[in-house]
Amino acid sequence: MDLIRILFAILLPPLGVFLQVGLGKHFWLNILLTLLGYIPGIVHAVYIIASKPDHRMV
Repeated sequence: MDLIRILFAILLPPLGVFLQVGLGKHFWLNILLTLLGYIPGIVHAVYIIASKPDHRMV
């Protein structure tokens, strides 16, 4: 499942973050970073996906 999220993070960074953490502060931060520059949005999204456990699996 992480591979799918990472692919979404590369194509559309906010979607990858949303699938990982939902509509939280990281989602909105990622939208801001993506608007400021596509690469910062990707980096942030991959970081969130790699570092945070999936809270929806519990």
